[in-house]
Amino acid sequence: MTSATPSAAPPGPNGSPGASGAPGSPASPASSASRADRIGDAALDLLVERGMRGLTHRAVDERAGLPQGSTSNHARTRQALLETAVRRQVQLESQVLTPDELPGAAGPPGAAGTASAAEGARDGAPGRAPGTTPDGVSGTAPGGPSEPAPHGPLDTDTLVDALSLALHRYLTDHRALLVSRYELALEATRRPELRAFFDAAGSVFHGPLVAMTAAAGSPEPERHALSLIAWCEGLMFSCAAGSFHAAVPSRAELRTGFEELLRGMLGGDTGPGRGGKHWRGR
Repeated sequence: MTSATPSAAPPGPNGSPGASGAPGSPASPASSASRADRIGDAALDLLVERGMRGLTHRAVDERAGLPQGSTSNHARTRQALLETAVRRQVQLESQVLTPDELPGAAGPPGAAGTASAAEGARDGAPGRAPGTTPDGVSGTAPGGPSEPAPHGPLDTDTLVDALSLALHRYLTDHRALLVSRYELALEATRRPELRAFFDAAGSVFHGPLVAMTAAAGSPEPERHALSLIAWCEGLMFSCAAGSFHAAVPSRAELRTGFEELLRGMLGGDTGPGRGGKHWRGR
C-alpha cells in the first residue's frame, strides 16, 4: 500500500513548523525539530487558538502530525503536558530575548547562561539531577535560578538600548508567545505543582538581568531587577490583552520608558558606579 508524501503544514501561531502529514500519520523524516519540541510547539499553538480547554493529548498529536498516543507517551499526565509547554515557552523566549545585537559578542552579559539554561531544559538544568526542581523536589524544572554572570561595567545607554530592543522584538514579532505565556500563568494560579515549575522557568531570566543592572551602577541590583521585570510584565500583559493589544509601543517609546525607570532607580549619573555616562538630553 502506498501513500503520498505529506506536505509541510503552515507554521503555527508561535512560529512552530506546524503539523507534518495528516492528523495521526507519522511525522515527516525531514522534520528537523525533535519530537519534544514539536509537541511543545503544538501545545503552545493550541493554547493560543483554543485556550486551556483546547489543550489535550489528542489535539497535540493532531496538530503536531504525530501518531495517536505519541504525546501521551512523552507526557503521560496533564501536568507533564503543561510542563512540556512551559519548557518550550522558556526555550522560545530565550531565543527572542537574547539576540546577537545586545551588548557583548554573544548577547547581553549573562545571556550565555540564560540560553544554556533554556537549551538544557529538556533534561533539567545543568548541575541538577534531571527530574528535580531547584530545591531538589520531584518534577523536571526548565532551568533554575540563574547566577549573575560577572562582567565589566555597562553604561546605562547601552542597557536601555538592549532592553528596548529585546522587548520590542518580543512584542512585535512574537505576540502569540504573549498569549501562551499568560494562558500558562493563569493555569499556574490553579495548580500549585505547576506554579513551582512555572516560577522556576521564569527564573532563568532573573540572574542575567541582575548582573546587567549591577554593571550599570545599581546599588540594589536584585530589587531593581525585580522592578524592571514587573514593568516589563505589565507592559507585556497590556500588549497581549490590555490597552496596547491593538498597537504595540514603538521601540523609541519603550526606550523612553526604560530611561525613565532607570533614571528613577539610579539617579542622574547612570554609568557604572554612578560615575559613568549621563542621560542624553531630550
